[in-house]
Amino acid sequence: MEFLENKSIFVMGVTGFLGKSVYFIYDVAFGTNTLGAKHVLNFAKQCSSLEVVVHVSTAYVSGEKEGIIQEIPYQMGESLNGTIGLNIEEEQKLVEETLNKLTSKGATQETITLTMKQLGLQRAKLYGWPNTYVFTKAMGEMIISELKDNIPMVIIRPTIVTSTYKQPFPGWIEGMRTIDSVIVGYGKGKLTFLPIDIHSIFDLIPADMVVNTIIMTITIHAREGKPCHVIYHVGSSRRNCMKYGDLKHFMEEYFVEKPWRSRDGKAIKVGKPKTFNNMVSFRRYMVIRYSLLLKGMKVGNTMLCHWFQEKYDRHKKKYDLVMRLVQLYQPYLFFKATFDDTNTERLRSTTRNSDLEETFYFDPTVINWKDYFFNIHIPGLAKYAIK
Repeated sequence: MEFLENKSIFVMGVTGFLGKSVYFIYDVAFGTNTLGAKHVLNFAKQCSSLEVVVHVSTAYVSGEKEGIIQEIPYQMGESLNGTIGLNIEEEQKLVEETLNKLTSKGATQETITLTMKQLGLQRAKLYGWPNTYVFTKAMGEMIISELKDNIPMVIIRPTIVTSTYKQPFPGWIEGMRTIDSVIVGYGKGKLTFLPIDIHSIFDLIPADMVVNTIIMTITIHAREGKPCHVIYHVGSSRRNCMKYGDLKHFMEEYFVEKPWRSRDGKAIKVGKPKTFNNMVSFRRYMVIRYSLLLKGMKVGNTMLCHWFQEKYDRHKKKYDLVMRLVQLYQPYLFFKATFDDTNTERLRSTTRNSDLEETFYFDPTVINWKDYFFNIHIPGLAKYAIK
């Protein structure tokens, strides 16, 4: 690694994928994920000793495609559904004009946030992306393709990033992300169903393997020292595929053998959760099981002069939270594709049979998923993520 000394390396776009709702507010996501890529790239061009720029995106810029998704870059103006007219400058104008209108009308911050969330989702779906986050990430990639010139450019596209496999220690995670809300809800006995299709692919990768991939791309491309534009998918579906049915089985077995405990110290009992093949069956279940009951409670509460308003509000809040989370994570809970990782596998081959393989490991085939969830990820959630 000595040859990197006194060299300029830029790593941009590092993501807290689906971990923070702020990434679904259009002006914030657009400024960070789209314009942020442009600003860093422009700054990088001013550096005389620049060796490589690494941009961290997400594999889910692919949207909800099926089959095998290739490691290919996005071009400016490209959409997922064939809709023409995607123009990043026009998107920026739309964001600015919407904010100006809201501000001039004296809108509250809550109203501004809600409006920008709705606008982002509307614009994303117009061009075929499922949410604001991946839409703005995709536009960031488009800017890179358009403006990179002769800069050595690498784009890292991780799948669902989970707790660390080894470093800095097994199971470390910052907050709960994506599927973690489901695991924790089930382990606490609050979730009797899993909004997942057991046949869908659960493409995950431990965080330290993502970091090691970044380090190795820097090492290889800085050493080559020539212009490039390479995409690296960092996931497990191609080499060590896991499905949501496996996760369901691991969760059931784990929480029976090692139940979490309630505040009074009693073991929390969990049953076999119900699962769904698609969002239609999930929504039908929620209407029959919960929505109709809530509507009945609302009528009764009104007739009794809001006698049990607090109870109704509590149940309504839980219902809304579940529906919001499932809507947010839908593209990943019912995912049907695998990510080609030919470029990443080629990168792995450079470390095999050397000291680098042990130090900068990023091969998902070494992971035993049951052992990972039993002894690393779920204990890590309990120790580092649950507050």
